[in-house]
Amino acid sequence: MNRQEPIRSVNNPRVKGWSQLLDKKGRDKRGAYIIEGVHLVQEALRHGAAVETILYSELRGLPDEIGPAAMEGAECIPVSEQVLAKVSDTQTPQAVVAIVEKARLSAESLLERRDGLVVVVDGVQDPGNLGTIVRSADAVGATGVVLGRGTVDLYNPKTVRSTMGSLFHVPVAEADLLPLLAEAKRRGVKLFNASLQASRTCYEADFTGPTWIVLGNEGKGVSPEVAAQVDEHVIIPMKGSAESLNVAMAATVLLFEAMRQRGL
Repeated sequence: MNRQEPIRSVNNPRVKGWSQLLDKKGRDKRGAYIIEGVHLVQEALRHGAAVETILYSELRGLPDEIGPAAMEGAECIPVSEQVLAKVSDTQTPQAVVAIVEKARLSAESLLERRDGLVVVVDGVQDPGNLGTIVRSADAVGATGVVLGRGTVDLYNPKTVRSTMGSLFHVPVAEADLLPLLAEAKRRGVKLFNASLQASRTCYEADFTGPTWIVLGNEGKGVSPEVAAQVDEHVIIPMKGSAESLNVAMAATVLLFEAMRQRGL
């Protein structure tokens, strides 16, 4: 752990740089993002994320849950409450935040698993939905998640919080979906999508082979170009009067059915 002198001014150049990570433009430029709270920082450290800097409240002190041994190699800086507020996305800043380097994962690497279970996200816009999808993928032990263009930024602070740490457990990559899906099909992957117009239920589908589940935008669904690549459209049967499930809930149902078929 590399412990530094306190930073108390919000006008400090480093603080200004960190605060820019709250915006996508700043995150893309720096190749880094912010996580907030003891749990997320613990998970990042525990699972080997590239944690560059840990900022903690000079007033409240470094949380006991984040031991010095876990922070080996990370810069650790006490800061004022004003600085924490400057770099925080929440109304009540946490006692600790961290700057983490973005993971660099190639979506093509997910093609190497012959028994792969991958979630493909095409244009999901709500950060909470994307975070829940990543969390559900983690829960069932999915191979990974692929984000297509037009999908909300994975490193949006609201998305990061919604993953509850699953961001650090399951591989997530960005890709141009059309060539990637074409290559997946060439390698024997079967593409599924939930559709209200489908006649076959998700419980009749076979998810035991190489399976990629494609999820679309909350309002428009999967784009026509991506839908044309899908092998099988399935419907989630519902007994009640609800017209549909939201995309994160639909993803969870399909993923857990795939896990059931593959064996717990």
